[in-house]
Amino acid sequence: MTQSTKVLALCGSLRAKSSNKGLLRFAQAHAPEDMSIEIADLSAIPFYSADITEVPAAVTQLLAQFGAADAFIFGGPEYNYSISPALKNALDWASRAPNNALLGGKAAAIMGAGGGMGTSRAQYHLRQVCVFIDVHPLNKPEVFANAFAGQFDADGNLTDDKIKDGVKAQLAALAAWSLQLRK
Repeated sequence: MTQSTKVLALCGSLRAKSSNKGLLRFAQAHAPEDMSIEIADLSAIPFYSADITEVPAAVTQLLAQFGAADAFIFGGPEYNYSISPALKNALDWASRAPNNALLGGKAAAIMGAGGGMGTSRAQYHLRQVCVFIDVHPLNKPEVFANAFAGQFDADGNLTDDKIKDGVKAQLAALAAWSLQLRK
């Protein structure tokens, strides 16, 4: 019997028609049979502050999603050669759990759509963050998309067959990597 993989997908873009959300929606719709993908809503998550004494309901829900996940998909744009604030903030909240219980030892896939080099710098920075929070990202296959070169429609939906194949290959690799880490 194949073990199922529950994946939490986080999008660093808060725009409704974001191409990065389009990548995650495509992944969700084309997940392997043994994988389920839930896309987190980061729009109501306040910036992390140790001064917040009562955890907001949106954060409580997000932390529960982190805890229930076997693996993650991080998708997001590149802001000033780095990770978007929304994605980093979600990881900051989750990393505060005692003993890093929500993140530590879990697998992740990273994908992104942006201009120029298609989020390569942001993905590199995200890999550095993953070292500290003990999340284990896949090395290959990588998914980089140009959000402005006709690979997405006006609603942010992925239309490029080569990128679609890359996302599917990454999902298969994530399922195998997550299972290996859970053994």
